[in-house]
Amino acid sequence: MKHARSVIMSTVMVGAVSMSPAEPLKSTLDARKNSFGAKAPDDVKKIYADGIRAVEKSGLTASAKQKGDKAPDFVLTNASGEKVKLSDYLEKGPVVLTWYRGGWCPYCNLTLHALQAELPNFKAEGATLFALTPEVPDKSLSTAEKNKLDFEVLSDMDNKVAREYGVVFKLTDEVAAIYEEKFGLSDYNGNESAELPLAATYVINTDGEIVYAFLDADYRNRAEPSEITAMLKSL
Repeated sequence: MKHARSVIMSTVMVGAVSMSPAEPLKSTLDARKNSFGAKAPDDVKKIYADGIRAVEKSGLTASAKQKGDKAPDFVLTNASGEKVKLSDYLEKGPVVLTWYRGGWCPYCNLTLHALQAELPNFKAEGATLFALTPEVPDKSLSTAEKNKLDFEVLSDMDNKVAREYGVVFKLTDEVAAIYEEKFGLSDYNGNESAELPLAATYVINTDGEIVYAFLDADYRNRAEPSEITAMLKSL
């Protein structure tokens, strides 16, 4: 899969990693990955690497909804408790759907900032951006507030919509134990399923067809925002 290199039109800071106007999201994510690799214990790095390999072996990226598929409709609750229906927005223009694992995930927070920076370009093409998360609504609200997002954050409790798109996987026991200890994953998600969505991104046209699909077993890889904009311009 090709990953375009975009120019992010603002500067943001998350932790010790900054994004300059000329820096693509991939560079920032790689910097975070390298920083973690330099500091994390070898046993933890192995557990995470084994977790990624488990997703790769599952074949999830091949069995999930793909380009050319019909996008399942859904109704979800946003951070303010309001109902949002996908098909209602598709009547107005294309929709960008992206999944993030939770506010506890630094790669997700970097990605949300990059999407916020690119949002004016999405809107210029008449598109709406939705970020879906398995977090309970109270947690997704704090994520939206923390990142000062101008797009909808939708709570996909128990990964119901993610399951319809085929992007849900179960963490390995070792990864689940770390996430529970470090982040309190079950508290974020309101269950003990130890399931998360891929960091998938779809562009859906007004006919409800998926015209762009970013699917990667490695949660540290994300759709490049400028690549999304390029797809929207082509519609």
